[in-house]
Amino acid sequence: MQQEVFQTISTLLAGTDPGELSAGLALVKSQLPALGEDEGRSLLEMISALFYIDPLDLPGHVPVIEEAIALVGSMGAWAIPPLLQGLGEGDVKAQMAIAQALGHMGVPAIEVLLYEYNACPEPACQNFILYALGKVKSPEIVKAVPAALEAAASIDQEMRDTATRALGKFAESIAPGDLAGDMRLAVLERLRKNMADTNPALRAKAVRSLGKLAKYGHMTGRERWELAAALRRILGQDENYEWDRAYVVRKEAKEALEYAQ
Repeated sequence: MQQEVFQTISTLLAGTDPGELSAGLALVKSQLPALGEDEGRSLLEMISALFYIDPLDLPGHVPVIEEAIALVGSMGAWAIPPLLQGLGEGDVKAQMAIAQALGHMGVPAIEVLLYEYNACPEPACQNFILYALGKVKSPEIVKAVPAALEAAASIDQEMRDTATRALGKFAESIAPGDLAGDMRLAVLERLRKNMADTNPALRAKAVRSLGKLAKYGHMTGRERWELAAALRRILGQDENYEWDRAYVVRKEAKEALEYAQ
């Protein structure tokens, strides 16, 4: 990359105007095919600074943040290690953006993320990696099911929540039949148990994930029938007329019922 172009990018990304930031990102994108790793790391550091923007304070910057996430996600496997370092820096806004970018990297990120997941000493780090894995759209994500299944039974509520959601996201990408045998049954059993969790948000995610398993062909006819019966109980449509008191759970149950029937 010519020094002149690098300097232009640096100037644009150092600004605060959304138009200039977007122009800087577009210029980086145009340079990606010929970008060396050393130059890429310098640019990645500049782009990652945009992940710290608070979208609540600066809603006009939301499209720029989304552009930055997509751009970083297209940079390739070399960007994974420095991004993972950013996951441990404690800023939740940046962590969420980094997790999304990692997810956009697809298959090359799966093995690296699973390795880092197992190496993470803290649940918070594992949560963001599970979130990132949930963004990967590939049948290869079946490799992450055992980790998410174990996490869905964690004593840590946030970990259970993230993993329960991730199992449903994985179901969208895994081909019917690839989630098979004891692993498939274990996922169903865990989600059924989480559907009875004391936390309404977690129950809602379990319902949603079970609905996705039904929608994407990971349930037998009998299992769909059993799910439909459980969902009707949540909605108060059985003979007991005792519905789940949480609206968010009933909302998810109504949608999931369309796939279970």
